[in-house]
Amino acid sequence: PIPCVPWQSQLWTLAVTQLEKPMEAGLAELSKQYDAVQVQLLKEECILIDEDDNPTGPMDKYTTHLMEKINAGMLHRAFSVFLFNSKCELLLHQRAGAKITFPLYWTNTCCSHPLWIDGEMEVKDNLGVKRAARRKLEHELGIDPSEAPIEGFTYLTRLHYKAAFDEKWGEHEIDHILIMQRDVKLNVNENEIGDYKYVTPEELKQMIEDSKDPSKNLLITPWFEKIAVNFLFKWWAHLKEFGRVPEEDFDHATIHRL
Repeated sequence: PIPCVPWQSQLWTLAVTQLEKPMEAGLAELSKQYDAVQVQLLKEECILIDEDDNPTGPMDKYTTHLMEKINAGMLHRAFSVFLFNSKCELLLHQRAGAKITFPLYWTNTCCSHPLWIDGEMEVKDNLGVKRAARRKLEHELGIDPSEAPIEGFTYLTRLHYKAAFDEKWGEHEIDHILIMQRDVKLNVNENEIGDYKYVTPEELKQMIEDSKDPSKNLLITPWFEKIAVNFLFKWWAHLKEFGRVPEEDFDHATIHRL
């Protein structure tokens, strides 16, 4: 590599500092009204991508979830885990009230982001996303990594969606869908999880229906509803019938735009 001369190093340091200032100022303001742990998590570096899911660089979670940036086209990589028990019931959780976006919304087992770190950017066999999923299952639900082995995840497909939470915050992701069927022990992190339960397909359909009635006071995350309505029930039926999701349901080449 070509070494930087002193003035180049100074310019680079200045550029990085200027990039960090908006996030640091934003986090300082958020700390006045939101949970300190959740605010600190906004420093994590997500993987920015183009519309074909090719990495373009790192960016902090704070910036990637600003609607201002999302409306300008900023897009990042994510994953959604659907964990079923041996009775083929799906584990759902309600996001904790401390969450900055979509607090108290019900959603799939685990939904988060691979980070711009060694191990979570590996594309082969979707290993990076699977490692990130394993990390977050332990962080949020207390699932020991030995109960969620890498080989236990089945990667199905990818979904591209955009959803606003409010005027400031939102999501714009290409979401990698992972399924796993195992009986696991839970030790939930109450800073992440408000509640949890296993549901049947019929119970989930009723939840989705109830979420459309304001009097029911039941909220469902937009990505979970999109996945459920468009894909999940077919995969679930096949899992119940065959004891696995058959390869005919795998679609690694397509990015579904929802």
